[in-house]
Amino acid sequence: MNLVLASGSPRRKELLATAGFEFEVRPVDIDETPLPGESPADYVERLAEAKARAAWRAGEITLGADTTVAVDGEILGKPIDAADATAMLGKLAGRTHEVLTGFCLFNGTVARPGVDLTHVSFLPLSEAEIAEYVASGEPMDKAGAYGIQGLASKFIYRVKGCYFNVVGLPVSRIYGFLRSASEHGFH
Repeated sequence: MNLVLASGSPRRKELLATAGFEFEVRPVDIDETPLPGESPADYVERLAEAKARAAWRAGEITLGADTTVAVDGEILGKPIDAADATAMLGKLAGRTHEVLTGFCLFNGTVARPGVDLTHVSFLPLSEAEIAEYVASGEPMDKAGAYGIQGLASKFIYRVKGCYFNVVGLPVSRIYGFLRSASEHGFH
């Protein structure tokens, strides 16, 4: 099976490689604007499938993925600037939020989508702590304006669910999907 990761995320690439997957990387560019009234789960699943379909070529299985952060049902994507990152982190401080990753395997005929959900709890943060973190630049390319595996790790006191989902890909779910797909002739 020729697996293609339809993402330019260095974190997804590292997670798959560390877990021993053989794959190539083929990023795609799609519109990531949420649809009016779209739930966070529907949003990430839709984007994951769109990415998988856009990257597909004959003889391949493509893996599309998209991660978002949601608080009170509001989708927090990647911040557009430092002020946006500051506002997002202010919404997360001292609260528990959801991290959702949609993923989809596509073989040119059948799409096998899924969504993984993890709850993440942040310590209360001062304005100075938020400003210092935003100034590091780390939040700027991450959903919800933070990376659990980086400087923000010191703000997180509880993770309920898959840690790797928060990084950007629920590796065990992907493995399970690929194993099941292989057993059922999904090539």
